[in-house]
Amino acid sequence: MTTHAHLRLGIVGVGGMGGAHADNIIAKRIPRLDLVAVCDTDPDQLSRFSTLRTFTDSRELIRSGVVDAILIATPHYDHTTIGVDALGQGLHVLTEKPLSVHKADCEKLIAAYQKRPKKSQLFAAMFQTRTEPAWIKLRQLIKSGEFGEIRRINWIVTDWYRTEAYYASGGWRATWRGEGGGVLINQCPHNLDLMQWLFGMPVKVRGFCGLGKWHAIETEDAVTSYLEYANGATGVFITSTGEAPGTNRLEIAAEKGRVLLENGKISWIRNVVGMSEFSRTTKERFDRPETWNVEIPAPGISNHHNAILHNFTDAVLDGKPLIAEAVEGINSVELGNAMLLSSVLDRTLELPLDSAMVEREFKKLIKNSTYEKKVVKHGATDLGKSFSTGKS
Repeated sequence: MTTHAHLRLGIVGVGGMGGAHADNIIAKRIPRLDLVAVCDTDPDQLSRFSTLRTFTDSRELIRSGVVDAILIATPHYDHTTIGVDALGQGLHVLTEKPLSVHKADCEKLIAAYQKRPKKSQLFAAMFQTRTEPAWIKLRQLIKSGEFGEIRRINWIVTDWYRTEAYYASGGWRATWRGEGGGVLINQCPHNLDLMQWLFGMPVKVRGFCGLGKWHAIETEDAVTSYLEYANGATGVFITSTGEAPGTNRLEIAAEKGRVLLENGKISWIRNVVGMSEFSRTTKERFDRPETWNVEIPAPGISNHHNAILHNFTDAVLDGKPLIAEAVEGINSVELGNAMLLSSVLDRTLELPLDSAMVEREFKKLIKNSTYEKKVVKHGATDLGKSFSTGKS
């Protein structure tokens, strides 16, 4: 825990989401969290922060002595180098999603955290969907065994629609070298985090990815993946940035019936008798269990990103548990890596993935790229349109 009454924060990367976080903190929406410094390689992005300390080199900010913690909101590959540096210098670290681009880089970050000079240092991730009441309630019910053993998971999350203007807004976006991927590494880390948070990790993944299927990009913008779990359950995960209006619908088939989460609401067609028990005991050939229609309330509200900022501040100052420890972020990265590389390699992959193989394949994607990105600069945009309740 810090010795200051308030937590002094620096943000690295203020051109997009980092700038939105900065505005919220400056507006005093997070008690006891003070934004004292910002850093960006583009001096133009720093011009509106004239009352703060500004840096164009993260290493200088990290060693400045003016901050207790940093929030990393840079292009994804930089999460690793900046995070390792900050952790090694004794700072608390909160990183935007994803933890990094691939499993090997995640392992480097986790190793740096495990070797941190101060055991009181915290390392958190911006997985704000974990604060939404419906997801919290669903996880409680799954972990309690209320639904019984899960047999099938089907999540269609195609309401991540993005335009050509979005992809043209930055030279790093949707490139192997700059971003390290497309929808799986940029939009879906929240969904992939919830997948592993709710159901654990699968043991096999077969992915089918469309590279630049709906946009002039080189990375994936359409994904259909099949997953197998250790208990025999199967899953299908479908996502895209090329579908409007899109769907966000999670369906779970379990012993005690079918559960649906859509539009922030949980509905359960509950089997009065579990499907396996009914199958074993009934004498009827075409009968099925009696069902009840149950609407499950999920009271409460979520402040999304601010909820994580609140929690990070309370964790540092008061020792409260983190909502999303960054070390858990390797799971969502590995899931996305498996879906992408299964498609690239045209075969089913077993988990856990070999991180050396993953790093090697990502380097091949960069080396073999012939894509030339065209960047078109636009004015300020409303980042609130990029996420909604129940998604991110």
